Order: sequence, then C-alpha cells, then structure tokens
Amino acid sequence: MLFQWEQGKHSPQHVVQSFLRMLKTDPDVEQFAQELFEGTVAEKEVLDRLVREQTENWRLERMAAVDRNLLRLAAYELVHHPETPPAVVINEAVEIARRYSDKDSVDFVNGVLDAIHKKLACMPTKS
Repeated sequence: MLFQWEQGKHSPQHVVQSFLRMLKTDPDVEQFAQELFEGTVAEKEVLDRLVREQTENWRLERMAAVDRNLLRLAAYELVHHPETPPAVVINEAVEIARRYSDKDSVDFVNGVLDAIHKKLACMPTKS
C-alpha cells in the first residue's frame, strides 16, 4: 500500500479501498495492515527523519522505493507496536526486501532497522 500510495500519488483512503478490496483476508489482518499503512503515512516526516539519522550518505529520495517504504513501515512498527518483537519486525522487512528488491537491499534494510532498533532501545520510555 505504501508503494502504491507513494508512486500513484493517491490519497491514503483511495489506496486502502482499492488495495484491500482485492484481498480476501481475515478482517483482523486487514485492520492491522490498514493501521500500519495509515500510521506510517501520518508519521512519514518523523519516520523519514529517523531513517535519515541511520543512513549516512544515503538520501531517501535516492533509495529504491521498495526499500524506502519498507524502512518507514518497519520503523513505524518498531515505535508503535512494542508487543511485536523487534527481531520479527526486522526479519519481515528483510524477507520483503529479499523478495521485492535487489540483493544489496537485504543487508541495507537489516542494518538500518537494527540501528533504529538500538536507538529506540536507548531512548527513555514515556510513562
């Protein structure tokens, strides 16, 4: 959905409606996917800053669109879904990179997300 949103320049509502309409999946899965997508879109600027802090000499605009959106999505999940183990979030992003991006992307996505996870782990939690 993020790739479609970014490349197609459609509204998030249009993307959700057109993307999820094609799927025949569990309503809970759809709801979680929609929350991840809409949350990532809403916090794009904050997430982009978080990714930029961990990617020296890499401009987001120059990254492959798949990689850029995987990093945004996984960063959102690392920040907002602490119930999901970080290793699971990172592994899922790496597997998507392996499937939809090039071979160099796997190590890149893994390294950036590991650095983001370590940064977040060092930050004080809000109480």
